[in-house]
Amino acid sequence: MLVGYARVSTLEQNLDLQLDALTHAGCEKIFRDTISGAKSERPGLSQAIEFMRQGDVLVVWKLDRLGRSLRDLIDIVSTLRHQGIGFRVLQEAIDTTTPAGELIFHIFGALAEFERALIRLRTRAGLVAARARGRKGGSPRKFTAEQERQIAVAMSNRATTMAELRNLFKASDTTLRRIAAKHQESSRAVTP
Repeated sequence: MLVGYARVSTLEQNLDLQLDALTHAGCEKIFRDTISGAKSERPGLSQAIEFMRQGDVLVVWKLDRLGRSLRDLIDIVSTLRHQGIGFRVLQEAIDTTTPAGELIFHIFGALAEFERALIRLRTRAGLVAARARGRKGGSPRKFTAEQERQIAVAMSNRATTMAELRNLFKASDTTLRRIAAKHQESSRAVTP
């Protein structure tokens, strides 16, 4: 069974062109969304995927009507493939039920992997450049060095209970123990 999916991304647009093309292509049932593709929730698409069975084919008018990004598109088509459902794009003449269409999607998958690898490289390069300028990543420190010393001393003397330290410093037991352990490690490193 051919199942159509149509989506418009703005309220000014209408679905007529897509619906006509999907009907002309032989879709027996058509699901639709009239919300932005940037939104993660697309109830029409979810309903279409839930409705389809093995051997069915999801048909869209254009490739950009299905996925928000290349990665999203690959994920959706992979989900369809795992369920034994084909995928067809009318304007780009892509059909995963054919060997050529399957090849195109393998190429798209490779491009998505390449894009992710480039993003990782750029992120690492940005972190290295930031460190070279003296900036460090991560969350800002909650406690000053003096506060950490006070926590460590109080925990080693056992003069103050964990509950009192929690209330005083507004920190969890795990954080307090981590600070005390770090302080002990640095004390051992300094002491010969």
